[in-house]
Amino acid sequence: MTPGQRTGQWIDPATGEPLAHQAVLRKAAAASVVLLGEQHDKAAQHRWQLHVLAGLLALRPDLVVGYEMFPARLDPVLARWVAGDFGQEDSFLSEAEWGTVWGFAPELYLPLFRFCRQFRIPMHGLNCRRALVTEVGKFGWEAIDEEDRDGVTPALAATSAYRRYLFELTGGGPPNRKAQGPEDPGMDRFVRAQQVWDRAFACRIAALRNAPEPPLVAGIIGRGHLEFGHGTPAQLADLNVGPVVVLLPHADHQSPREGLADAVFWMDEEDGQGAAT
Repeated sequence: MTPGQRTGQWIDPATGEPLAHQAVLRKAAAASVVLLGEQHDKAAQHRWQLHVLAGLLALRPDLVVGYEMFPARLDPVLARWVAGDFGQEDSFLSEAEWGTVWGFAPELYLPLFRFCRQFRIPMHGLNCRRALVTEVGKFGWEAIDEEDRDGVTPALAATSAYRRYLFELTGGGPPNRKAQGPEDPGMDRFVRAQQVWDRAFACRIAALRNAPEPPLVAGIIGRGHLEFGHGTPAQLADLNVGPVVVLLPHADHQSPREGLADAVFWMDEEDGQGAAT
């Protein structure tokens, strides 16, 4: 089967074989957490996320949605939006500090926000204060007082495989600090910073699951935090949260690599090319 023939199908990265849409959604709905990856600037991938959320809601009316795009402190604003407050969307975006907390066009995400509002699906921020990422990256967790950690616990140490993934993803680490390899100390600051986000998302999701009747938590998160079981999935496992299902859009002529996710949805290449974020 050629890539063109696979467009519009779910694929199992472990086997390369197609998966039935209903089977993928049933497996996801039976999990504790479903993580829907994205490349932030691709509108088609956000449409895909919306369609998956609609399918999950049909199977799990207790669905809640967590967003990387918002810090947890904005949960009261998100709750007001879902409840029907705000006469204009611009007012919501202003109070949600969109121009400060996220750098992408709101039009990419508004269909997701409207869906949650229309169906009264709780929305939650998964992120932490931005300065924490910089501080831990520069100084390490030990230098941050517990009261300044924004409710985030220290991350499980990055594996060699995750360091290699990040090294390859970034072409040798962040700009102007080219590391010679994944174990080069020049990668340490970048890896620590990345893991603050990984852990923050996991901690927020774990808190949402810590309820008398735990909901199905769907996370809208950049795919670089999800691929190959690294990042947030590894941090969730460290927090004993599971089962977790990772679903990703796939817009590449190459078949997805084994272990990339639990399932990928093969899209047209023009719908999703770009660097993972």
